[in-house]
Amino acid sequence: MGKLIKPTGYTSLLDMRQTEQGIKLIKEFFQQNISTELRLRRVTAPLFVLQGLGLNDDLNGVERPVTFPVKDIGGAKAEVVHSLAKWKRLTLAEYGVAAGYGIYTDMNAIRADEELDNLHSLYVDQWDWEAVITPEQRCLSFLKDTVERIYAAILRTEYLACETYPQLKPFLPKKIHFIHAEDLLQMFPDKTAKEREDAICEKYGAVFVIGIGGKLSNGEAHDGRAADYDDWSTETEGGRKGLNGDILIWYPVLGRSFELSSMGIRVDVEALLRQLQIRGQEERSKLYFHQQLLSGRLPLSIGGGIGQSRLCMVLLHKAHIGEIQASIWSDEMRRECAESGIRLI
Repeated sequence: MGKLIKPTGYTSLLDMRQTEQGIKLIKEFFQQNISTELRLRRVTAPLFVLQGLGLNDDLNGVERPVTFPVKDIGGAKAEVVHSLAKWKRLTLAEYGVAAGYGIYTDMNAIRADEELDNLHSLYVDQWDWEAVITPEQRCLSFLKDTVERIYAAILRTEYLACETYPQLKPFLPKKIHFIHAEDLLQMFPDKTAKEREDAICEKYGAVFVIGIGGKLSNGEAHDGRAADYDDWSTETEGGRKGLNGDILIWYPVLGRSFELSSMGIRVDVEALLRQLQIRGQEERSKLYFHQQLLSGRLPLSIGGGIGQSRLCMVLLHKAHIGEIQASIWSDEMRRECAESGIRLI
């Protein structure tokens, strides 16, 4: 409970009815915008996948997926997805999507090991998206251009929310700032990774931190990232390694940085083998997904996830993600939230 942020004098600017209407407005408008901006078409996605195929997102490599036996196929184990980072790339190949186009879907997940606070819930909902790219587009400039397109869609959605509910005032900056995780470390060498994010976001308002997953000069990664989807080990034209990152904003309601999206250019064969070796996970190359990639059956791609409840929380100026989605919270958290004017669904 020590991680719960209770803003002094907090009062929701929208009542329950307005909040539900606002959630619907934001979700419908944003997904229409992002699909147009990135040329994505919607597809249907699974809630669970079979264990042992290498399809599930391993996140930081330590989180336990929710698993259950499937009676009708001999007790084979299924896993509730953490996200669809690798499943989407298989789907691009299955649908024969051309370069310059992609897919998006509503991803719903259960993350049982999540530490619950204002931003983190057992239930995760996001727009998972993936697009086919050319070899020439596996570069930092293309990654930045894609980030700017996503941020532009976020700004348009903020404008709509504030026009619909005048009590909401826009606070996002017009432009997003780019910085590599190593440069961020050099700026704030005495701070933790989270403290560095807070400092840079408070300064610029919206930031894309590049290069998450690989070790920095202090011997630590800025944050965890699995070895088999984002490319965090390729050296870019800027002389730094990493073709991935996180979209972060400064959120004045909570007085902290706030992650809205994790995304990146995905591994090619060379990057996959290198990153599996770095992590000592060479045995994963025998799994179904990895074999499909290594045999050249999967297209080059870029993709990521954009938090649905998180985006609604920010654009509706809420203090807790439980004001946006129905999930499970401890009695203590519910009590403390109620005492602080935070009404959990």
